[in-house]
Amino acid sequence: MKVAVIGGGTMGNGIVHVFAQHGHDVTLIDLDRGALDRALATIAKNLDRQVKKGALAEADKDATLRRIAAATDLNAAAGADLAIEAVFESFEVKRAIFVKLDEVLGPEAILASNTSSISITKLAACTGRPGRVIGMHFMNPVPVMKLVEVISGQATDPAVLARIMAVSADLEKTPVAVQDYPGFVSNRVLMPMINEAVQCLMEGVADREAIDTVMKLGMAHPMGPLQLADFIGLDVCLDIMNVLYDGFKDGKYRPSPLLVRMVAAGHLGRKTGRGFYDYQA
Repeated sequence: MKVAVIGGGTMGNGIVHVFAQHGHDVTLIDLDRGALDRALATIAKNLDRQVKKGALAEADKDATLRRIAAATDLNAAAGADLAIEAVFESFEVKRAIFVKLDEVLGPEAILASNTSSISITKLAACTGRPGRVIGMHFMNPVPVMKLVEVISGQATDPAVLARIMAVSADLEKTPVAVQDYPGFVSNRVLMPMINEAVQCLMEGVADREAIDTVMKLGMAHPMGPLQLADFIGLDVCLDIMNVLYDGFKDGKYRPSPLLVRMVAAGHLGRKTGRGFYDYQA
């Protein structure tokens, strides 16, 4: 299978890594040449880590890298059997990419989005192939995490769902089929929990360490909700809460004022060096 991945960020380079490692020719596309260079360097570094752990042979690492091409033009997706958009959570940005890919790809190609919250149905409606549009929501870090949320839009062809479920399983992932409602399953459950943890912190119910410790030791979560929010990015958490609130019009999805304030201050978590915890030391 020939695959095109649009977006050289954390999710995009992880998706490229996994497809190439499992024998697929992949073209990574990003308008920023620097982003492509960083993505390729990250993939090489992560493959080296697998080799050192004994999870991958040196020859397989080299073969994986040879299967990866890079380009700064969406026209490079021509000829792909599957194109996966993995840019940031902006409907307008994704819409523009989907419109262009719809022009470039062959009629039988499948168009997927790695979106964590934006409607697959809305994205599909921007194309002339709504039956061949689907969601493939990988988890971060992609080479490690087993889950792929496979989201069918209103018009997604059942044969396309079956194909993507099989492709995901071939990547040694565990695909789970879900329907296209705000937040799907993962973020509809996870983000309100994170938001409630933020609300507990704002109200002084407990300090950050106590809140995270309760969830780690009491609920067997590997990471507390506030630490996890920092890892995800508080801006991403806020965007998803807004999608849930707008989609359901239910007050239980209203973002915590503290979350809103921290994003406004630019305290977005690990990526900015400061969130609920300090990462600058």
